[in-house]
Amino acid sequence: MKAAVLKSLGSPLVIENAPEPVLGTGEVIVDVVATRVLSYMNEVFSGARNYALDLPIIPGPGGIGRVRAIGPDATKLSVGDWVFCDPTVRSRDDAAAPDIALQGLTAPGAGAMRLQQHFRHGSFAEQMRVPTENVKRLGTITPEDATRWCALGTLLVPYGGFLAANLQPGETVLVSGATGNFGSAAVSVALAMGAACVVAPGRNDKILADLVRRFGDRVKPVRLSGNEDDDRESMKRAAPVPIDCVLDIMPPSVSTNVVRAAIMTVRAYGRVVLMGGVGMAGGAGLELPYPWIMRNCISIHGVWMYPPDAASRLIALVRAGLLRLEEYEATAFDLDHANEAVDHAAANGGPFKLTVIRP
Repeated sequence: MKAAVLKSLGSPLVIENAPEPVLGTGEVIVDVVATRVLSYMNEVFSGARNYALDLPIIPGPGGIGRVRAIGPDATKLSVGDWVFCDPTVRSRDDAAAPDIALQGLTAPGAGAMRLQQHFRHGSFAEQMRVPTENVKRLGTITPEDATRWCALGTLLVPYGGFLAANLQPGETVLVSGATGNFGSAAVSVALAMGAACVVAPGRNDKILADLVRRFGDRVKPVRLSGNEDDDRESMKRAAPVPIDCVLDIMPPSVSTNVVRAAIMTVRAYGRVVLMGGVGMAGGAGLELPYPWIMRNCISIHGVWMYPPDAASRLIALVRAGLLRLEEYEATAFDLDHANEAVDHAAANGGPFKLTVIRP
């Protein structure tokens, strides 16, 4: 099969013929139709993100495709089914605390690296091998639809955060990082889950106005000034009622002051979910006052990715019309132009934008 292979950090992807994946028990082979390119994939390939990769590797975290072959443990899937391939691969021998690798992207920790050595190759190829439990049926779609369905990979991340926070219909949410790619997805997911109001802070007036245009007056934009105390009060005033839940999904480059200002807007007995990259590139840690956390009974939950059933539940939100994939503007490349796709994703990583490879 044709594949894009990363052979060393800092070098371009090599488009070449690679061995087709071999089916084993507990696995599914999928013909890849479309796969998203992360906006920071260039940083992964250069080594700037310090992601754990056992090279050489076919990269690509998940994608949309059709089932090519199934193992004996698959009782609902059929050859030809349209599916989403969830890249979050979990070890199967410790349900309480599984090791997790992101197929085709990273494997933090020794256990995750063992997973990557088997489920190492991702979706920048004509075929991929996926754990059976990671293959989620989409129902009937067209080949053209597959491009936009790649947005599931982005939407699933904040969805996992809101599931961890036990977000309830009618609650008020603040999304820290609302003007970014994952943050704007978080705004749409929160509204789809029934949030009454989403406070959306940021410094880009154009993007803030676009969020309101897309989703209406349930979105409350806040223009950040850079002063921690002033911004905290502005965010609180924007919410018509006390803020029940704060989701932080800021990138590594952001100051901890910005994150702390958002977190400390949450009401007493409120919930905070940390999903961003702050601190991953070094620098100061996030300092929060112990008395404020304790006396206000604040729940702080670190979340990486989402639970195993999240993808099927999110697909149901899309099918119900509550979450609109039509919000996304997609640009597609063929596999021969995978390097151009990586460059394009880096330059066009804003809200509701998708860069997709169609093998």
